[in-house]
Amino acid sequence: MDWWVLGLLLGLVALGTVDGYPNEDLVLRLPGQPKVDFRQFAGYVDVNKKSGRSLFYYFAEADGDAENKPLTLWLNGGPGCSSIGGGAFTELGPFFPRGDGRSLRRNPRSWNKVSNLLFVESPAGVGWSYSNTSSDYTCGDSSTANDMLEFLMGWYEKFHEFKSRDLFLTGESYAGHYIPQLAIVLLNHNKHSMGFKFKIKGVAIGNPLLNPKIDFQERYRFFWSNGMISDELSLSIMSHCDFDHLVFSDPYNVTIECYEAIADVDQMVSHYVNRYNVILDICYPSIVEQEFRLRKFATKMSIGVDVCMTRERDFYFNLPEVQHALHANRTNLLYKWVHCTDLLNYNQTDGDAIMVPFLKRIIQHGIPVWIYSGDQDSVIPVTGSRRIIRELAHDLNFKITVPYGVWFHKGQVGGWATEYGNLLTFATVRGAGHMVPYAQPGRALLLFKSFISGKRLPNTTHPSIY
Repeated sequence: MDWWVLGLLLGLVALGTVDGYPNEDLVLRLPGQPKVDFRQFAGYVDVNKKSGRSLFYYFAEADGDAENKPLTLWLNGGPGCSSIGGGAFTELGPFFPRGDGRSLRRNPRSWNKVSNLLFVESPAGVGWSYSNTSSDYTCGDSSTANDMLEFLMGWYEKFHEFKSRDLFLTGESYAGHYIPQLAIVLLNHNKHSMGFKFKIKGVAIGNPLLNPKIDFQERYRFFWSNGMISDELSLSIMSHCDFDHLVFSDPYNVTIECYEAIADVDQMVSHYVNRYNVILDICYPSIVEQEFRLRKFATKMSIGVDVCMTRERDFYFNLPEVQHALHANRTNLLYKWVHCTDLLNYNQTDGDAIMVPFLKRIIQHGIPVWIYSGDQDSVIPVTGSRRIIRELAHDLNFKITVPYGVWFHKGQVGGWATEYGNLLTFATVRGAGHMVPYAQPGRALLLFKSFISGKRLPNTTHPSIY
């Protein structure tokens, strides 16, 4: 950033305004950050002042023509994992941590190339979000959705101009619960509001938990079909495990035969396999920590992916200067920032709920829904999601409008996709895992651009700039 621009910004801050945005939340520059031409904001929105409950957010303007681009909300899952540590700084945000854990590098395939991006640590207790009332950490899907409504109402008061912008709701994993339920809460608000209404234009969720009975069963089929377990063990799982009664809240409450078969799967698959992306190598933390101490710009690469990025991110976010720059940790929490917290007493039975009825209601409001799956994810495999979406289309009486077939990115197969009734799209992303933008950033960006543009994924080999 040129010095005169910095001076102008500081002057505007002193006057109490940055183009109508909250000056107290402006992030002038993150430690070790490369130069950029877009602005960043971070801070808190109170969702319940009486109990002292507040959610932390990070907002990155679109990289170019930000005033004419929509707003996209991204939520990670868990439940209990940080959208800032996940989506913002290891997947689709503008920066990634460097190998030294003390600086950042540009993400050339950030989704802020086509949209303004908002990331929220939700619910309270995740990351730097907090409550002064300990009972607030006992929560569930309903309270999380209602708090996100309060957050968005408060955030729009900070950023008035976005009240008239198109809003896209996105996320991954347990956001298969967060996003559909939030969408319904926002639609209910719109129904009863005599004033401001959310302009929801689309919902997109990657590798989502939608029906654990199907998702868990497909997990073991994935292991077998990818040669990770034996024929005998696969048959034992299918014979002894009743997936119709397997629950998210207690997946090991099964017969002894099923429990032993699952234990055998865990041993055969091995802890040396990244189950969220089975073709990636794993990170060896001791090596990374040694590189931190030596302050080298080390990268542990596996087919072009820094497999130690999450370790580097954890180190970076716990630097006091980073928290200061982000206006984070304003209450001086007694624990370190972690990506996924064990602080919450989250209602695990909520995970057993089937999300298909919520998706159906969203579509019936005329809102497009995209479900996409990285095909190397064994945790929530592509086959389960495809089956669930096909059943949803049948329930909606949707016909196939785009037959299942390949889509392309830069002359190569990006994945496979199909569309039902012009409002429901299912797509795979070839070579991606549970966190799609992490392993396949170019393909993920093209998919996202197609989604927010209301266009179908390209079925020709014409080159794409993404």
